[in-house]
Amino acid sequence: MQIEKTALEGVLILTPARHGDNRGFFSESWNRETLAAQGITLDFVQDNHSLSATPGTLRGLHCQLPPRAQAKLVRCGRGRLYDVAVDIRPGSATFGQWVGVELSFENGRQLLIPEGFLHGFVTRDPDTEILYKCTDTYAPAHERGVRWDDPELGIDWGLEGRAPVLSARDAAAGWLADLESFAERPA
Repeated sequence: MQIEKTALEGVLILTPARHGDNRGFFSESWNRETLAAQGITLDFVQDNHSLSATPGTLRGLHCQLPPRAQAKLVRCGRGRLYDVAVDIRPGSATFGQWVGVELSFENGRQLLIPEGFLHGFVTRDPDTEILYKCTDTYAPAHERGVRWDDPELGIDWGLEGRAPVLSARDAAAGWLADLESFAERPA
C-alpha cells in the first residue's frame, strides 16, 4: 500500500497495490494490520455506496460533529470523481483550507479523511460509484453541511462555469462562518 501525505495533516492518499493477470486484478483496499504498522488505526463500523448518474453531481460538504464525528476512507468503484476534504478543526493552523484529489476506478486511489473535516465530491463521469467506510454510523442530529461554493473556502471543483447537480439539502446548506464549532458537542 502506497501512502502519500497531503497539505492537510491527517488527510492521506492510500493507493493499494493491484495484482493483475488476464482475468483482471485483485486489490486489498483496507487491511487493519497493514495500516496499523504505518500508524493508521481506525475502527470502521459502516460502509456506504453511492451512485451518481450525471457528471457534475456534487455531494457535500458534510460532516458529523462530536461525539458522532466520522473519519472516512473514500474510493471510486466505477467512473471518476474529485474528492475534497476541508479542515474545520478548532485551532488548526490549516482551518478552512482544503485539499482535492481525483479518485477513479483506473487510478485506484483512496482518500483517508480524519475526524474534523468537511467532505464532498463532484463526479466527472456518468454512473460514478463512490464507496466509503466510516468510523461511526449515520447520526442525523449531528450532521452539518456547508455550501459547496462558500467564497471563504474558494474550492475549485473544476466545473468550468457549469452549475452542479445538487440535492435540495446541499443547495440550502449554510456558510462556513455559520457552522457550529467542531469543538462543541450537540445534545
